[in-house]
Amino acid sequence: MLIDSHCHLDYLQRDGDIDEIVARAGRAGVGAMVTISTKLSEFPIVLAIAERYPNVFCSVGVHPHEAEAEGQENPDLLLELARHPKVVGIGETGLDYFYEHAPRTKQQVSFRAHIAAARESGLPLIVHARDADDDTVAIMREEYNRGSYPAVIHCFTAGPALARAALDMGFYISLAGVVTFRNAESLRDTVREVPLDRLLVETDSPYLAPVPKRGKTNEPAFVVHTAEKLSEIKGVSTDLLSEATTANFKTLFSRAAAVLDAPGFGTASGTGASQ
Repeated sequence: MLIDSHCHLDYLQRDGDIDEIVARAGRAGVGAMVTISTKLSEFPIVLAIAERYPNVFCSVGVHPHEAEAEGQENPDLLLELARHPKVVGIGETGLDYFYEHAPRTKQQVSFRAHIAAARESGLPLIVHARDADDDTVAIMREEYNRGSYPAVIHCFTAGPALARAALDMGFYISLAGVVTFRNAESLRDTVREVPLDRLLVETDSPYLAPVPKRGKTNEPAFVVHTAEKLSEIKGVSTDLLSEATTANFKTLFSRAAAVLDAPGFGTASGTGASQ
């Protein structure tokens, strides 16, 4: 079984019903998905999708792009919403200095509020980092020194410095379709140095469809192609890679693991759309 640890089913839902998308993922061997919150104003939509499917979970958070309009100054609302049993992570949050759709200071304040929510709830922080490695590391370290928290750097595309810093704090690294791209050899070099027991896979769908699906709308079923490339990079079988990344997911996303490992889950009545 593979798990798509980061997708945006609400974005896919805007183009139509997602029952078949979830079903295709299951047929491809994807046993579970986490659909990610980017705006608290749209969190009810994300949560409703997670509630609709037994094998779909969700996060709660504000993307750095939205930090000016919806950024959080303290963890209170995040913690309140995270009480729902379908919420398994905090984010996505972090810093994006490539687009800078929100002022850097507001991104940083919101990032710290999300970290505080992860620390207090014990749910993993889902970190977005683009063109902001130094500040991302500095904030994560400063906050970690105030009290540890679990985290994953999602859709990792940075260099070895961010990878080493994340690993030093016990965090995980999640790879999306970018690792399959022809021009991503430097990323693959970094991934070769990441221990197998710290890796996750994701699609970040509907974006970044992996080779050989480039140019198509990405969806959770396509995570198998990222996993195949990752197994090649790490020099292990696809079965071992699937086993390792799923075990890592369950370690990090322990609230989801409690559902996935429950007796009867995965039977004919245990997955798919709710009735």
